[in-house]
Amino acid sequence: MKRPYCVALTGGIGSGKSVVAAAFAGLGVEVIDTDLIARELTAPGGVAMTPILSAFGAEYRLADGGLDRGRMRAAIFSQPDMRARLEGILHPLIRADAARRLGDSTAPYVLLVVPLLVESGAYHELTDRILVVDCDPDRQIDRIMRRDGIDAALARAMLATQVRREQRLALADDVIDNRSAKADVEAEVRRLHQVYLQLAEKRGRMQGRSLQK
Repeated sequence: MKRPYCVALTGGIGSGKSVVAAAFAGLGVEVIDTDLIARELTAPGGVAMTPILSAFGAEYRLADGGLDRGRMRAAIFSQPDMRARLEGILHPLIRADAARRLGDSTAPYVLLVVPLLVESGAYHELTDRILVVDCDPDRQIDRIMRRDGIDAALARAMLATQVRREQRLALADDVIDNRSAKADVEAEVRRLHQVYLQLAEKRGRMQGRSLQK
């Protein structure tokens, strides 16, 4: 499949991936966010709703027909087997949609936001480079609590389902430290944007020479 240069953006829950992705988008970068794809798949009429309700029951459906995300989230983080079943339904659908969007793109490079990049192992063949947004765990827990309106116990449980920080950093080509001031993060995004444009251009030249042979 011919596709543009692809940078996978990942990081632990509450690390600030959305802030970094928004900064890239502000520079005109095309962003494909797998979390947003998941929301579309589980919205009213979403293609994932039928298999999810068949697997878990109608009590996880909101009145409008979409997924009761709060109820499902509380359930899966206390029942690992249930989480695995849900991921088995959602992840192939999300990846297929992301691959289609990437294949349709004509951008110089695309930022593919995949929170569970390391855990899933399903996106590496689509990506050329990995950018990790890093943050200390205490700050992550605080952000999760404020963002989702949950208690510390559930926030820690959510964090515990993901790979360790060190495992994620070990796979990184680039790292943005999201403990820094917003202006510093945005400056690093601007710097990396130029790096990625150059890498995309270089790959394009190499592909062009290959086609001429």
